[in-house]
Amino acid sequence: MTMTSISRSQIYVLDQDEALDFYVGKLGMEVNTDQDLGFMRWLTVNVPGDVEREILLEKPGPPALDPKTAEQVRELLTKGAAGGFLFLTTDDAHKTYADLVAKGVEVTDEPTDRPYGIDFGIRDPFGNRIRIGQMHPREQWANG
Repeated sequence: MTMTSISRSQIYVLDQDEALDFYVGKLGMEVNTDQDLGFMRWLTVNVPGDVEREILLEKPGPPALDPKTAEQVRELLTKGAAGGFLFLTTDDAHKTYADLVAKGVEVTDEPTDRPYGIDFGIRDPFGNRIRIGQMHPREQWANG
């Protein structure tokens, strides 16, 4: 058995419409799927043109979580203690940083030169942490 790719990742959000505003309106992602399944809203986004890798923007609750656990997850998420973590790449970290600051995105770490590239940190409105990096070629840092 051989795995061939990562197709979906998941993060919790407290409000899926607010998540769309952030991930699509501010980060520039595209809606991949927005489907009412009856028991939940299946809402995924992707980097433009990369429809094979989706991020599920899931509200804590059924069917994955019982009501008590969902409340605990919401509480931890609002404290920034249970957020997910996303790593995104860009061709120009400094320009992307300036664009996001202009859109009012919460910055947690300014662009910094690192062995693997230039990266910076932001948070979504729910406490999920996001790193955005302009990466050096892998062979330049992976075996260093």
